[in-house]
Amino acid sequence: MDHKKFYIDGAWVDPIEGRDLDVINPTTEEPFATISLGGQADTDAAVAAAKRALPGWMATPPEERIAAVERLLAAYKAKAEDLAQAMSQEMGAPLDLARRNQVGAGIWHLSGFLKAAKDFKFEEPLGDHAPNDRIIHEAVGVAALITPWNWPMNQITLKVGAAAVAGCTMVLKPSEESPISAMVFAEAMHEAGFPAGVFNLVNGDGVGVGSQLSAHPDVDMVSFTGSTRAGKLISKAAADTLKRVHLELGGKGANLIFADADEKAVKRGVLHMMQNSGQSCNAPSRMMVEAPVYDRVVAEAAEVAAKVTVGPASEEGRHIGPVVNRTQWDKIQGLIQTGIDEGARLVAGGPGLPEGMNKGFFVRPTVFADVTPDMTIAREEIFGPVLSIMKFDSEEEALEVANDTPYGLTNYVQTADGARRNRLARRLRSGMVEMNGQDRAQGSPFGGMKQSGNGREGGYYGLIDFLEVKAVSGWDSDEA
Repeated sequence: MDHKKFYIDGAWVDPIEGRDLDVINPTTEEPFATISLGGQADTDAAVAAAKRALPGWMATPPEERIAAVERLLAAYKAKAEDLAQAMSQEMGAPLDLARRNQVGAGIWHLSGFLKAAKDFKFEEPLGDHAPNDRIIHEAVGVAALITPWNWPMNQITLKVGAAAVAGCTMVLKPSEESPISAMVFAEAMHEAGFPAGVFNLVNGDGVGVGSQLSAHPDVDMVSFTGSTRAGKLISKAAADTLKRVHLELGGKGANLIFADADEKAVKRGVLHMMQNSGQSCNAPSRMMVEAPVYDRVVAEAAEVAAKVTVGPASEEGRHIGPVVNRTQWDKIQGLIQTGIDEGARLVAGGPGLPEGMNKGFFVRPTVFADVTPDMTIAREEIFGPVLSIMKFDSEEEALEVANDTPYGLTNYVQTADGARRNRLARRLRSGMVEMNGQDRAQGSPFGGMKQSGNGREGGYYGLIDFLEVKAVSGWDSDEA
């Protein structure tokens, strides 16, 4: 593969305004590929291709669009190892995690969209009271898809799968930190036989291609996953053309552990926090513990974190890998030091590289106890393997502190009391609430509220976000 090319209008093409960027392997701190960052002319070419392809793709029967996604799923599975190797090298996912979770997420989401699409009514009556009224769900139009580096295939498939089934055409700008897996995915799209222009890929950075897509007059929708700061900039850039904006942004999840939580709750919470080296927007980064079991939980959390091993992403095993780059490493180190300076009690990990390592962007699995709601580490999204433990005395206090954040993505509850679980699920201000370690089912909508963004991804609800609702009167029910 020539990593400097873009995929536009059904073919790999040379950049018009490309400039080189090395892709750094965070395990070795060495370049392993060189890509091109596109310019305005490249963005314009990709958008023009998507715009040309839109009428035909919108008019393609849903059954044919679904069949194309089925072919994509087959091509994606065939490239599973290539995808895993790419993600391991570009963003530092250890090989087992890359194969199982990173690649597996794409299979899960594409399968979920296929199930939802087969039951979806793209045209349906308004109701029995209005036999000549129809509701038509049609594609929003040209969709710009801007995806992050932390879960590359998870986010690309959540956006591409929904857009393809809905009848949208697309321009994907993956993160410049994780572009190679996106290019492998583009090969799968090509092999699946999507018409030219339906899917396009232009590599670039946020300031360049990202901003150009957000402001482009021929883009009808932007679906973005990334930082809250960048989400605000995209919203402002999109405002002049009043395009639809879908945002999946940061989080600062609270994990409420009550005295009657099951015996695996603490270990589950720590390991979830450390997964993917803490680089997940839905990470349970604030472990809030009921006072009677606080000391025991702190000791157990420290013990679990101390057993989490850190190692090269190129190796198999259950260890965690590096964080994505030097900028992230420096940020995480600064926040660990801030936690110490502000008086949190360090019970595991701490600043600096793990023992025995002298290169790579590795972070020690870190746990702080005695964290108070006003501390920086309790309020800022760290995006690294750093857990903050806080104490509460009552359910009402736990609820108040959990909701005292600008974010609202995922919260977690651990208690044997079913009535309490239901009460908290209703009152926690987040788009998702996961309780007692039970994962959300396939097709369950992923998304947040407040500064965690808007819109939902996955299954039926994710499909809805890429569709407009058209109300029609005077429909001839005797005709097709």
